[in-house]
Amino acid sequence: MSKFLRPSATTLAVLLGILGVTLVLYAWRLPPFVTTVETTDNAYVRGQVTVMSPQLAGYVLEVPVRDYDHVKAGQLLVRLDDRIYLQKLEQARATLSGQQASLANSQQAQASAEARIRASEAALEGAKVALDIAEKNWERLEPLLNKGVVTASDADKSRSTVDQARANHAQAEASLDVARQDLQATIVSRRSLEAAVQGAEAATHLAEIDLENTRIVAPQDGTLGEVGARIGQYVAAGTQLVALVPERKWVVANFKETQLADMKIGQLAKMTIDALHHAELTGHIEQFAPATGSEFSVLKADNATGNFTKVAQRLPLRITIDPGQALADRLAPGMSVVVTIDTATKPSINIATK
Repeated sequence: MSKFLRPSATTLAVLLGILGVTLVLYAWRLPPFVTTVETTDNAYVRGQVTVMSPQLAGYVLEVPVRDYDHVKAGQLLVRLDDRIYLQKLEQARATLSGQQASLANSQQAQASAEARIRASEAALEGAKVALDIAEKNWERLEPLLNKGVVTASDADKSRSTVDQARANHAQAEASLDVARQDLQATIVSRRSLEAAVQGAEAATHLAEIDLENTRIVAPQDGTLGEVGARIGQYVAAGTQLVALVPERKWVVANFKETQLADMKIGQLAKMTIDALHHAELTGHIEQFAPATGSEFSVLKADNATGNFTKVAQRLPLRITIDPGQALADRLAPGMSVVVTIDTATKPSINIATK
């Protein structure tokens, strides 16, 4: 009887050994169990989670939303006390009005200076005429004086008239130069006033922006996380008040570098969601990361020191979720996903070429 059982035990041991080797070959996807299907459980749902923070400091005056509310773009989330910023805006507007009035006065001064120039030009023209008459009179009297026809007194009067006319002409020229310099000074000062007006306008716009920033609104449609703002709370610039999760979501799957050889953009990806009783959704490879995850880590390993052990690196893949799937609306960023990609499938033309 024992002779009959001995070969059976040996056979069983051989079968168990063959089974063990077979399991190892299957687990490591070694021949003859090579497959085109690649799987990873290092995958998660991702979304553009936006943390809403104020740009200003102040007291929270109104919080019209609650945790997990669905909001639309532009909807008010938190409102800060705006009384100080209203007064700053009024102050900026008053300063702008004053600068605009100064600019208007400068424009009026320029018009007056231009009028004085025209008057000085007319006076200069009159002085030229008077000088010309006086010089011609002297030209007529001078020969008569030499002949003794006119008296010395008349000649002196004629010479003094010429001198006075020359002085009046010089004065008219000087007045014209002064009027022109006044106009130039007005123009130069107006440039500074124009700059002051522009500065006041910029200050007014900044005050308007500050007032607008007291209202924290949703930048796009989405669902809120926990609302941390409380009425009466004093918040500083950058305080995290509430997080907004937009409706658009995708999956990031981290495959080992040894699994990537035959993967292409546009290939079909099947995803099972742990939180949804392992329900299956479909998607497509949208993009490969430009570097492995280790290159983006804060503390990078220095492989040039000590003993070296080769570790397969992982490269993140961005997988878009196909539209029209009912369960896709239930996905939330951070959920665990198991992604399976058959590298033998052809890429989708729409995604591969976009």
